[in-house]
Amino acid sequence: MSIAKPLKALLFDLDGTLANTDPLHFLAWQDILTEHKVSIDEPFYQRQMSGRLNPDIVADLLPELSLRASQQLIEEKERRFRKRAKTLKPLAGLDKLFDWVTAKGLARALVTNAPRKNAEFLLQTLGYSKSFAVTVIAEDFPIGKPDPLLYRQALKHLNLQADEVLAFEDSPSGIRSARSAGIDVIAIASTHAEISLVNEGADFAVADFSDDKLWQHLQQVQG
Repeated sequence: MSIAKPLKALLFDLDGTLANTDPLHFLAWQDILTEHKVSIDEPFYQRQMSGRLNPDIVADLLPELSLRASQQLIEEKERRFRKRAKTLKPLAGLDKLFDWVTAKGLARALVTNAPRKNAEFLLQTLGYSKSFAVTVIAEDFPIGKPDPLLYRQALKHLNLQADEVLAFEDSPSGIRSARSAGIDVIAIASTHAEISLVNEGADFAVADFSDDKLWQHLQQVQG
């Protein structure tokens, strides 16, 4: 890890990081793609879709769709996801981590490829609508993860350097985004295998925020 200064902020992805949303996204995609005679399974979803921007996914799988048709499909897919997501709960240990962040006086930022409507819905469902000092959403920018732009924007809004923050991500694209911005990353292995996330550049991986390995590390870097 490159962190040399005391931590001043933690940066969080949303889907798959704050809550295990990927199974619900998979079902929503599977439903709507089946209607277009495209079949996907979970390994394909994890390799080719998880963590990516919706327009890129549709362009790859249904290149014949017009821009308007693509947008309509995406809106319907996300509507179906939100319908399934009404009872989602935060990953284990996340409330404890947020309490620790508050006690240490650290800032929190959300950095996500999720559409704004989904982000707002999920934060409300999880009880975190007022938990982040900064929210950076891909649809407000010309490019999303894996490009580092979103994380650079978060640093800009926080007025911090990369070695003053730590990011939590669950997907290869998110890890590449944070690492390209010079930020150390702890992977949350809610969707992908721990080894694959470490191979993408995460410093280490944990199953959720209750893992002793995470807390030992936080004590080392922050005390």
